[in-house]
Amino acid sequence: MPTLQIDTPTTVPWETKHLYSGKHFSRRLLPWLGGFFLLGLVIWGLLPKPIVIETGRVTRGALTVRVSEEGKTRVRNRYIVAAPVIGKMRRVLLKPGDEVTAGETILTSIDPIASPLLDSRARAQAEAIVSMHEAARKQASASLEAKQSSLQMAEADRDRVRAVTRQGSVSETDRDRAEGDALMRAAEVRATEFSLQVIDYELAQARAALERPENLTSENLVDVKSPVSGRVLKVFQESEMVVHLGTEILEIGDPCDLEIEAEILSRDAVAIHAGDSVEIEQWGGEKPLMGRVRRVEPAAFTKVSALGVEEQRVIVLSDLVDAPGTAKSLGDRFRVEARVAVWHGENLLVVASGALFREGNEWKTYVLQNGAAKLTDVVVGHSDGRITEILSGLAVGDEVLLHPPDTVSDGRSVQKR
Repeated sequence: MPTLQIDTPTTVPWETKHLYSGKHFSRRLLPWLGGFFLLGLVIWGLLPKPIVIETGRVTRGALTVRVSEEGKTRVRNRYIVAAPVIGKMRRVLLKPGDEVTAGETILTSIDPIASPLLDSRARAQAEAIVSMHEAARKQASASLEAKQSSLQMAEADRDRVRAVTRQGSVSETDRDRAEGDALMRAAEVRATEFSLQVIDYELAQARAALERPENLTSENLVDVKSPVSGRVLKVFQESEMVVHLGTEILEIGDPCDLEIEAEILSRDAVAIHAGDSVEIEQWGGEKPLMGRVRRVEPAAFTKVSALGVEEQRVIVLSDLVDAPGTAKSLGDRFRVEARVAVWHGENLLVVASGALFREGNEWKTYVLQNGAAKLTDVVVGHSDGRITEILSGLAVGDEVLLHPPDTVSDGRSVQKR
């Protein structure tokens, strides 16, 4: 009889079962790892990033404070030629830019109209005008002699300074002042000579008013000659026409004898003096032209700016110094930019002005230290708009942030560009 075999289980019911294998555990662990990774990315993205910004160094150097203003060139001595008599003027053949020679170039001719006879009163007035011009000529001659004497003294002082400068006992400032004084005296002598020529022309005009041609023939044509040598700047009356006494015909000057006229704000003009150096920029050449202030006019005038603000301005006149040959292309009323030096210092602690900003009434800057921005109080001095003098708060070699944005704060992490 077969026997019954019963298989007994290898495990008992109360024994703990192994529910998860190693592979199943890895699958359950992967979502948690992915979640922690995403959480780390979010936290890393929320952390503040270093701000990339430009930096500059605090150095020592020279600083020149200049007042910049738009200006224009102008002929130093210009002369308007007017009709000396009443009559029919012939057509003016000269054009602006044509050269003329004093006493030789005929500008135009006038066929005079017979003037009425002068009564005793009119003749007395005409003779008085002639006497007035004669006295003015004597006065101009005396002034010319005085200015020639001043020029001789200035040139003698300049020569003495040059001789002493070779020995090193005179500063460059004294030498430049002596050179500038000699140049200004020479310019005054030239201006007085031109004035004397104009007075001679006016005297001849006044004497011509006393004359009356006997017959109206071609021999009575009055040739209007140039009173000075130079070039024609402007023609007022070109066509043939009847002109009256004193009618403006054309304007003459020397374009090579230029000066710079700049309209400076009155608050800046008080710091400008005769002899100060001037840089002429934006005149059309690559390098700026050098000049020197000759005169600061004592009276200001009111000018309305482009924004509609009334401003008090002062005319400052400057002379060109050792102008290169390329500057000869400059003409009358050409636009330039004049930068007048009002202060200069050597071996100063300076920094770029873009690194400074104001908080209330105090100046501050950010110093780069260990990759972070440190807010620092500073005391500033003179500035030319690009470079500023530092009196305290910074040291040579300090690295500062240039044009820091509003996102920069004290202790914020920054990165140098």
